[in-house]
Amino acid sequence: MPEKELRIELLSTTPNPLELVYAAFRQCYHAGFVADMWPKLLSGEIEKDKQAAFVSAVLESGHDSPIEHVNFTFAVEGISRACSHQIVRHRIASYSQQSQRYVAENDMDFIIPPAIKKIPEARARFEKFMDEVGSAYKDLREILVAAGRESKANEDARFVLPQAAETKIVITMNCRSLMHFFNLRCCLRAQWEVRAMADKMLEICKEELPAIFRHGGARCEQLGYCPEADRFACGRYPTLKELTEKK
Repeated sequence: MPEKELRIELLSTTPNPLELVYAAFRQCYHAGFVADMWPKLLSGEIEKDKQAAFVSAVLESGHDSPIEHVNFTFAVEGISRACSHQIVRHRIASYSQQSQRYVAENDMDFIIPPAIKKIPEARARFEKFMDEVGSAYKDLREILVAAGRESKANEDARFVLPQAAETKIVITMNCRSLMHFFNLRCCLRAQWEVRAMADKMLEICKEELPAIFRHGGARCEQLGYCPEADRFACGRYPTLKELTEKK
């Protein structure tokens, strides 16, 4: 049962994402029909730099609903079930996760929290427990198969699997949902594992569509202050209360 490392790959994105977002924004402020503009966007007659500047300017005004027209799909492995439980709380998204019911966990990979990893005795106890869980899972599965459960053995034996068990998942989100995801999960107060995942996803998004995602990240980076209550602030940015009191 080896430790598994985080890996994220971009599987797909909406074709011509910048052009599509630009067209959607322009339709909001343009008297004509953007379908007549579309060939010019695809041919490059309207330069990408001009499109990007327009999109960035409108986003800075707070108008962001048109970016919902573009989707990103990621394949993710090397995250724990504890992490995936956090991710699926983001509701405007689509998920396809590896099933513990149909996929046997005889050689279960797992994730070790950094705080445990850096303390030798904690890591040793953690890995010993992972071995114990793996052994219990195999024993239970064999007993269930012998008792006639066979195809149902996985779904019962999985009840002993820990939250540290590694999982794989495919995630699709539109750009607006991704921006909200990054607002919350790139924050220093986010749990370390989901934050590491969000940071890597944001890096990919910035490469693919910088006009939108250069604005991405923790909410404080966009606001210039921490929107959390004082007792939750990490100190990276002043809180709104601190800024108000200074005035």
